[in-house]
Amino acid sequence: MVPRCQVEVLYFAKSAEIAGIRSETISVPQEIKALQLWNEIEARHPGLADVRNQETKLPLSLPLVEGSTFEAPGKDMNEVEEKSKDIIKFTSEKLSVDEVSQLVISPLCGAISLFVGTTRNNFEGKKVISLEYEAYLPMAENEIRKICSDIRQKWPVKHIAVFHRLGLVPVTEASVIIAVSSAHRAASLEAVSYAIDALKARVPIWKKEIYEESSSSWKRNKECFWATSNILVATAVISDAK
Repeated sequence: MVPRCQVEVLYFAKSAEIAGIRSETISVPQEIKALQLWNEIEARHPGLADVRNQETKLPLSLPLVEGSTFEAPGKDMNEVEEKSKDIIKFTSEKLSVDEVSQLVISPLCGAISLFVGTTRNNFEGKKVISLEYEAYLPMAENEIRKICSDIRQKWPVKHIAVFHRLGLVPVTEASVIIAVSSAHRAASLEAVSYAIDALKARVPIWKKEIYEESSSSWKRNKECFWATSNILVATAVISDAK
C-alpha cells in the first residue's frame, strides 16, 4: 500500500473565487510531486486550470523563524544599550507615515529612508476607485523577516519597519510603508529600495483592482517567483494518514 499523507491547500485571490473555498485538506501519496498535486487539485476544481501554465510552482509554507530582532555585525560599545529592531505589521487599519518613521528613530542614526506605496486612480485607461489586498500571513511575515535579515547582511542599518495594509485601500491612501534608519543615508536608501523589490518578488500578497464601472481584476506581481502559478499556496504536510 502506498503511504499517504494529509496536505492542507490554501486558496487566495482568484483561486478562492474559482474554488469557492478558502482551504481544504486532501489525502495524497507521500512522494507526490508539484505537478501531480496540481492534477489532484484541478480534478476537484476544474476551473483552476485557468490559473495553471507550463511553469507551475506551488510555494510551500515554512516554519516561522523565532524572534523579531537582529543584531547588526560590527556593533561598537555605544550601540550596546539599543538593540536593532525589525518591526513587521499587517493591518486593515489606515497606515500612518509618521507612526512608522517614529518607530525607526535612533540617536545613533543620521538618516531615515522611507518608501510609501499608494493607490493610484488609474490603470490602462480604467478609473480605479480602490485596491484590495490579501495575504497568507504566516508565510508573508516569515518572508519579510528573511528580507530584514538579508538587509542586515548587506548594509549597516539600525531599525527596519515594514507595514502593509490588508483589505480595501482607497485612492491616495498607503498600502505599504517601509522605513529604515542608518548612520549615513546611503545604507538606508539602498536598503529601502532592496526591501520593496524583495517584498514584491517574495512575499505572498495579492492585489485586486476595483474599477469605477463595478468590475475588478486580480493583479499578479510580475517579479514574484511563483507568478506563473499566480494564486495558490499549499502548506507543508501536516499529518500522516492512517
